Amino acid sequence: MPDDHSPSQPDVPNQGGAEEDLVTAVLTASRVLVAISARSLGEVAESLTLPQFRMLVLLHSRGAMSLSRLAEHLAVNPSTAMRMLERLTAAGMVVRDTRPEDRREVRAALTEQGARTVVGATERRREEIRRIVQAMPARQRTGLVQALRAFADAGAEPAAPHRQPEPLGW
Repeated sequence: MPDDHSPSQPDVPNQGGAEEDLVTAVLTASRVLVAISARSLGEVAESLTLPQFRMLVLLHSRGAMSLSRLAEHLAVNPSTAMRMLERLTAAGMVVRDTRPEDRREVRAALTEQGARTVVGATERRREEIRRIVQAMPARQRTGLVQALRAFADAGAEPAAPHRQPEPLGW
């Protein structure tokens, strides 16, 4: 009988069927993506944590927003979001202000330095992901774009921007 276990699959019986196989595959892939994210940040700022970077990405992809909205998107309490915001403000990556109509509402927006940090780390991740995708068998790439878009949509994550083509210089 052929052995259908590969190194990327744990040697445990399948108890949840196809859905559990899918969850396990996505969980395993997420470890690869988290490792790529951590490496891309290591080159940017040693003091920037993944949750802080996530806050920068939210502000970059969704624009300025209130502290309460940031906390909601990050699934943290507002006091945690405020501490993150204070650290990012001190680092020069975020500016915060209050709304004239409601001075209790704190809003955050990226600075140019914060935007450069997001773009730089994203480009490093893009290149590393490209190398991994190119290493995949072409027949297994089929359907991956649609599946990952559906996954991101289900998680309410806006699409990452496409890389802008390099100017030709003429």
